[in-house]
Amino acid sequence: MLEMINGLGLWWFIGLALAVLFVLTYEFINGFHDTANAVATVIYTKAMPANMAVVASGMFNFAGVMLGGLGVAYAIVHLLPIDLLLGMDSSQGLVMVFSLLFSAIVWNLGTWYFGIPASSSHTLIGSILGVGGAYAWINDQPLSQGINVGKAIDIMLSLIVSPTLGFIIAAGLLLALKRVWRGSKIHKTPEERLLVDGKKHPPFWARLTLVASAMGVSFVHGSNDGQKGIGLVMLVLICMAPAYFALDMGSRPYDIDRTQDANRRITEIYQRNQYQLAGLIDFQRSAKVNHEPVTHCEAGDAMSAMATLDDRLGKVRSYDGLSLEERREVRRLLLCVDDTARKVAKLPLPSKELTDLAKWRKDLTATAEYAPTWVIVSIALALGCGTMVGWRRIVHTVGEKIGSSGMTYSQGIAAQITAATSIGIASLTGMPVSTTHILSSAVAGTMVANGSGLQSQTIKTILIAWALTLPLTMVLSGGLFILSNALLG
Repeated sequence: MLEMINGLGLWWFIGLALAVLFVLTYEFINGFHDTANAVATVIYTKAMPANMAVVASGMFNFAGVMLGGLGVAYAIVHLLPIDLLLGMDSSQGLVMVFSLLFSAIVWNLGTWYFGIPASSSHTLIGSILGVGGAYAWINDQPLSQGINVGKAIDIMLSLIVSPTLGFIIAAGLLLALKRVWRGSKIHKTPEERLLVDGKKHPPFWARLTLVASAMGVSFVHGSNDGQKGIGLVMLVLICMAPAYFALDMGSRPYDIDRTQDANRRITEIYQRNQYQLAGLIDFQRSAKVNHEPVTHCEAGDAMSAMATLDDRLGKVRSYDGLSLEERREVRRLLLCVDDTARKVAKLPLPSKELTDLAKWRKDLTATAEYAPTWVIVSIALALGCGTMVGWRRIVHTVGEKIGSSGMTYSQGIAAQITAATSIGIASLTGMPVSTTHILSSAVAGTMVANGSGLQSQTIKTILIAWALTLPLTMVLSGGLFILSNALLG
């Protein structure tokens, strides 16, 4: 820590610490903003007391962050191109970080205050896209220099398609439950069960399923949204202190050897399949080492990039032996080689080659796509603690204002199983999705399938927030970035 303070300077270190604190604040707000969706059904179906539900949800959110991996985290980081993240000067990096964080926090707090189930994922991604686009505009560069357009399109499709699927799947699941358990008590609301049986709690198996699925939603929320927080912290650290975080400085000689070996194995795959890859990689160019610092690389230069990476890694046994610029260059080369490999993986190569390529890609990026333990733990704590406060506003909306009638036990089960499964699959595949939108859409789907109808005003408010979150956060964060740069310039 002292080494970092001395290397960055006291005031720059304070700025970095404040930026990380802002991320933790965002994640804390995300906790009480989004976790309400996970506990709304168990609270309104009387499956768990409210206080017990939010505490248990906080614990499962914490576990989800700790065990969720880093696929979604680096989907967030890679929204900004490598050259932008590593190439901007220190003051621009600081302004960019605070602009996007301010935008995300303000929008999240505003929608929470009015009890609107808006998406924290849309908020964060919109803020990142806004500052990226503003950076390109300020520097008279094409949009692709400020935003990783391909990654942004993938994420946007995920955010748009997932709520629709949530609506359809939850509705279908409820209809299946009604067909299999026709006339069962699980199709009653707590109020109806109280009138008929004098009991307010769900039947045993329904209650167990409701609790388990709610904790499942909490766990996968932690694994997906917690990873977004981790990715945001890593974006801050890489942008503001690349000397310490562009690469995993704790990497052992074994880790560097494994990275170098993966690079060589990928090179061999390309050489064996030159005919199939000729349209992507220029094999006519010499695969010679570039002795000048590499500041940009593309798929066509893959062979030269891999030869250069092999040369750079072969000269060190520890990343401490690299200068700041060399660390930036190695990170750029690693991610450039991986980006080309991702494109190669979509081509019709033999299945064994594709399996091997996926394996070597993981080894290749292990020292670049990482997160220190303190980052993961701090995000887990912020998200877990955030779940235990401020949940009532959103719970009230989800539980009472989406459908025109009360929520039955089977509706809660169908909505939560749909949300937990959908978000879990998204986390495993490294795609950010909105817990809020999937759960809200799933609840709406069960209401329609049950013939209950929807409250038009609430649905209209949710849809307006859904439509406006992304563009407004882009405008807010981008505007702040442009204004701050003008004032500093």
